[in-house]
Amino acid sequence: MNTLIKLEIARTLRNKKFMFFSVIYPAGLYLLIAGGASSTEIVEGTGLTLPLLMMVSMASFGAITAVLVGNSERIAKEREKGWVRQLRLTALPGRGYVTAKVASAAVVSLPSILVVFLVAALVKDVRMDAAWQWFALVGAIWAGSIVFAALGVAVGYLATGDAVRPITMIIYFALSMLGGLWMPTTTFPTWLQKVAEWTPTYAYAGLGRSIEQANAPEVKHVTLLVVYLVLFAGVAAWLYRKDTRKS
Repeated sequence: MNTLIKLEIARTLRNKKFMFFSVIYPAGLYLLIAGGASSTEIVEGTGLTLPLLMMVSMASFGAITAVLVGNSERIAKEREKGWVRQLRLTALPGRGYVTAKVASAAVVSLPSILVVFLVAALVKDVRMDAAWQWFALVGAIWAGSIVFAALGVAVGYLATGDAVRPITMIIYFALSMLGGLWMPTTTFPTWLQKVAEWTPTYAYAGLGRSIEQANAPEVKHVTLLVVYLVLFAGVAAWLYRKDTRKS
């Protein structure tokens, strides 16, 4: 399994297009959205300035790009080419394949988080009250990305190689927009705000925003992410077993 993990990491790092969209693109969006924003004006209903608010949003967006888009497309194409079938003939257990996918995605999601934080600190002079908040933010966003890694595995086993990209993009952009990663949900109509509060992306970004305010993560956000993780992982496991029976 360790050999497969190393192979997956090497393949991911060699994909320049994927690296651009998961590492550079979120930082560029951060500058586009928050580059000219005030560093003192508080966004209504959030308790944070726009540079602080969007720092967590874009770091989360980048991590989701790495683990959701990367996993789903690679798995669907590998199934289509017969690579997954070949791996089943080895001693590698099914959980080893999934673990390798999650591990390789995590390697890329960490740089995407760090680059956004670095740009926010250098360009917008974003600062925290305490050093522990930076470490806690990185840990929370990185750990929370596992939820979307599981979703990526599920989509990869659900869709074919031709259909996986449009399906993934619909899920990706819908969750990003509805979860408030591109704009504060306080700008949404009231009914849409209530819907957004139950999305995994809203809970995911909520972890970081609580830490930015030096607060403990809300129980609702943690609970939602755990529920979604169990749901996505369960669906991924079911689809994997179903795909195995077909083979």
